[in-house]
Amino acid sequence: MIVELSHRVHDGLVTYPGIPAPRLGVHLSREDSRTLYAPGTEFHIATITLAANTGTYVDTPFHRYPDGPDLAGTPLDRLADLPGLVVRAEGPGRAVTVDRGLDVRGKAVLVHTGWDRHFGTDAYVGGHPYLAPESAAWLAEQGAALVGIDSLNIDDTPPHGERPAHTILLAAGIPLVEHLTNLAALPEEGFRLHAAPPMIAGMGTFPVRAYAVL
Repeated sequence: MIVELSHRVHDGLVTYPGIPAPRLGVHLSREDSRTLYAPGTEFHIATITLAANTGTYVDTPFHRYPDGPDLAGTPLDRLADLPGLVVRAEGPGRAVTVDRGLDVRGKAVLVHTGWDRHFGTDAYVGGHPYLAPESAAWLAEQGAALVGIDSLNIDDTPPHGERPAHTILLAAGIPLVEHLTNLAALPEEGFRLHAAPPMIAGMGTFPVRAYAVL
């Protein structure tokens, strides 16, 4: 069984306030292609202009650190076919902590907050849940392979701009996947996560088609 974990990207999608929405266009229409190919043969070639932080995307260390691995330099074994583990947010607070009794080494740790229900609305931006900095430090120490969340950001987003989870996890070479969805459909364990981006040099973030295989 395959479980979709990505938001659909479409023309005009607002993922994060202040980041431009993607714009879709046409390089070659089906009508124009008919003049280039044999009768009955036609193609459509689209264009897209988008910021790298659009929809469900991965952050690699280069996003935070100039000397860190970029999309092309991040090993596939950090992005694909990873044993997965879901951490369910509990309690009224926004900061999500991870149970230190869990075995997270070499695993994709996905933080399920349920905040994805607000994606695409104004409610998604304000008061979102995030990973507690002390849990980010523990995940780095324990050797998690990847960390993801179904919220606006894995960090709290106050005006002063501190991003401790990004700072800690990306320094440890741990990719982050933000704006996940449908984590409620996953068991706590017993699945493999795939969230690989295109192999682009010189970029630190990019949308992914994240999914889990049960």
